[in-house]
Amino acid sequence: MDYIVYLMFRAFVALFRLMPFKMAYMFSDLVYLLTYRLTGYRKKVVLTNLRNSFTGKTDAEYRGIAKAFYHHLGDMLVESLKSFTMTEAQIVERYRYIHTEALGKCYNEGRGTICVAGHYANWEWGGIASGTQLLHKPVGFYKPMSNKYIDAYTQRTRVQGRSALVSINNTRAVFETDWGEPAIFYMIADQSPPTERLAHWLTFLNQETAVLHGPEKYARVLNLPVFYARIKPVKRGYYTVEFIPLCLEPKSTKTGEISALFMKALEDQIREDPRYYLWSHRRWKLKKPLKKA
Repeated sequence: MDYIVYLMFRAFVALFRLMPFKMAYMFSDLVYLLTYRLTGYRKKVVLTNLRNSFTGKTDAEYRGIAKAFYHHLGDMLVESLKSFTMTEAQIVERYRYIHTEALGKCYNEGRGTICVAGHYANWEWGGIASGTQLLHKPVGFYKPMSNKYIDAYTQRTRVQGRSALVSINNTRAVFETDWGEPAIFYMIADQSPPTERLAHWLTFLNQETAVLHGPEKYARVLNLPVFYARIKPVKRGYYTVEFIPLCLEPKSTKTGEISALFMKALEDQIREDPRYYLWSHRRWKLKKPLKKA
C-alpha cells in the first residue's frame, strides 16, 4: 500500500513539474476555497490561536487574518510540491539570501553555526537554496516520514549542491560529525516539545509557551554562534532570507537566554505581518505545570 501511495505522490509531483507557477497558484486559490470556505480545516484552532495571541482586535480583524493565512497555506502546499522539481536557477531567483556577512566571518574563522527559524513564510526552500548561496556546508534536520518510499524520495530531491538532510532522530550524532568544513545547522525550532520534561517555558505571543531547548543546548555545549533566519515574502512566490546574529558566544549565556532571543525575534516578525505564521498548528497544547506549594 505504501508503494501505491508513493506512486500517486510521484504522479502529483510530476503534474506540478509541468505546471508553471502562475497556474500552480490558481490551484492554491482552489485549496483556499476547500480549506477555509468548504471544509473549515482547523478553523477553530486558527481562530483560537489568533484570539489568544492578539488581544483587542475585532472579530472581523481575526477572521481577516485567518483568511489571509489560509491563502498563504495554499501557497505553501504549492511551493512545497514545486520544490521537488525546481532547478537551482529557479531557487536562486525566488529565494535570495541577504546580509550574510556575519555568517561569512564565522566561516572564515573556522566556526560552524546554528541557524534557527520558525514556521513563518516559506521555510521549505532553505535546504535547496542554501547549498549554492552560503559558504558554510548546510545541514538541515527533518522528521522522517512513515512512508519509506516518499521519505527516500524526499532525501534525494529536497537538497541541492553541498546541502545535507538528516533525521532529527540523529541530532546528537550529526553535531558530532566531522563535515570536513564549517557547517550551518538549520533548525526549525518553534514546535511544541513532545513532553513537558523537554520544555523550557517563556512568554510568547501573550501565552505561557513550551519551547524546545535543543538548539540552545547544542549551541552552548559546542559554542556555536546562533543566527535567526528572517524569511520575508517579497511578492507571491519570492522571498528574501536575512541572517540576524542572535548570539555569537553561546558558552557565556545563561540557561534560556538563547531560546528567549529566538522566540522574541520570531514574535516581532509575526506581529509585523501575522498572516504568514502557521496558525493551524496546535502550538500551545502543552500547559505549564502549576508549582507545588
